[in-house]
Amino acid sequence: RRLLPGTAAAALSSGGVPGRATLLALLSACSDSESPSVPIALALHSLSLKLGLHRDLLLSTALVGFYSKARLPALARRVFDRMPLRSSVSFNTMIAGLMRNGDVEGAFSVFDRMPQPDTVSWTALIDGCVKNGLLEAALDCFRLMRLDGIEPDYVTIVAVVAACAALGALGQGLWVHRYVVTCEFRQNVRIANSLIDMYARCGRVDFAYQVFEKMAKRTVVSWNSIIVGFAINGRCEDTLEHFELMRREGFEPDGVTFTGVLAACSHVGLVDEGLRYYELMRTEYNIPPRIEHYGCVVDLLGRAKRLEEAMRVVEEMPMRPNEVVLGSLLAACRMYGDVKTAERLMGLLVELEPGGDSNYVLLSNIYAAAGRWDGVGAVRNLMKAHGIKKKPAFSVVEIEGSEHEFMAGDRSHSRCDEIYEMLEMVHLEMEVNGYVPRGSTGAYSDCD
Repeated sequence: RRLLPGTAAAALSSGGVPGRATLLALLSACSDSESPSVPIALALHSLSLKLGLHRDLLLSTALVGFYSKARLPALARRVFDRMPLRSSVSFNTMIAGLMRNGDVEGAFSVFDRMPQPDTVSWTALIDGCVKNGLLEAALDCFRLMRLDGIEPDYVTIVAVVAACAALGALGQGLWVHRYVVTCEFRQNVRIANSLIDMYARCGRVDFAYQVFEKMAKRTVVSWNSIIVGFAINGRCEDTLEHFELMRREGFEPDGVTFTGVLAACSHVGLVDEGLRYYELMRTEYNIPPRIEHYGCVVDLLGRAKRLEEAMRVVEEMPMRPNEVVLGSLLAACRMYGDVKTAERLMGLLVELEPGGDSNYVLLSNIYAAAGRWDGVGAVRNLMKAHGIKKKPAFSVVEIEGSEHEFMAGDRSHSRCDEIYEMLEMVHLEMEVNGYVPRGSTGAYSDCD
C-alpha cells in the first residue's frame, strides 16, 4: 500500500483497459491507506465514468466510502444520490460517512430513506450520535431500534453503554447490562470493559468491580478500566493494589494505566509515591509522558502547595500546556492564595483560551480572597473588553431513568416548588449541624 501511487499510475497508464475488479482493488487500497490518496481516487472515478462503470453497485459504494473517509462528504453524497440501485451496504456506508463528517441531519435523512434498516444501520446512527455528542439522541435511537424488533450486536451495545457513561445515566446503564446478561455476547470483553467504565463514571465503582471480577478473560484495557475507575472515585488504595496485581499477572502497564495511578496519588496527596510512579513510567517502562501525565504531576504538586515546582513542570513541558493543566494549577493558586503565580498562569491561559470565562472568574476570586479589589476590577474590565460573559453551568440528575437538567437559581422545572422546599429543609438541617455558608466570608467577587 505504500507503493500505491506508483502501482496505480502504472495500472492506469499501461495502455490496457482496467476492469471493474482492478478499479475496485485500487480504490480499496486508496481507502485503506493511512492518508487517502484523493487525486488517484478522482482519476479512478473519472475512468469509471468513461468506461460506463459508474452505475456499478460495488464500485459506487466503494467511492462513497472513500470520499467519506477523505472528508469529502459532498462528493460522497453526490455519488450516493446518483446510484440507480442501492444496497443496505450502500446506505450504511453513507450513514456512517455522514456521521464521521459531522452531518448528523444528513445521516438521519439517508436513514429515513432506507427501506429496511438493519442492525448495522441502527448502530451507525447510534454510534454517530455518541461521537457527535448527541448522547440522549443515541439512547432514543436504541429504544426505537428495540421497538422495531432489531437485535443489537456488541458494537451497538458498546456505543449505548458509552452514551450512558457520558450522561451518567446509571438507570439506563443497568437496563442495558441486564439485557446483555441474556445475550450470546454476554462474555464479550469489549462490552465488559465498557460496563466497567460506565459504572465507574456513574459513581458505582462497586458494580464496576463486580463486572471485572466475573470476567473470564481480561485485557490491558480491562485492567486500565478498573484502575482508572478506582482512581476517579477516590479509592487510591484499591488503585495502587490493582496496579501491582496487574503487573504480577503479567500485563504491562501503558500510559492510560499510569494516568489512573498518578490521578489516584494526586487525589489523596501521596506526592512522593506519585513522583515515584512517574519515574517508574519513564525509566522502567520507557513510556514518554503525555500531556495528561504532566497534568497529573502538576495537580499532584499543586495540591501539596508545591506551586513553584508545579510551575517549573509547566514551563519545562515539551509540548504546549492545555487549559486543563493550567486550570488545575490556577485552582491550586486559589486554594493557597498565591496571587503572583496565578497572574503568571493567567497570561498563558488568555493566550491559549482567550474566550474561556471560567479562568477569568477563578482569577477574580483569587484577587477577592486576597482583598485585591483592584485586581477584581481589572479582571472584570478585561472580560468586558473581550466580550466575555460568565456562562451558567448546569447539572444533570437521573431520576427513574429520565435526565433532568438544572442550573443555579433555575425555576423552569415543572416541580420547582417541591425542589426549593426540599432545598430549604436541607439548608436548615445543615445550619442546625453547624454549617456556615462559604459566601459569608466575603471571599467572592461579583464575577462569580
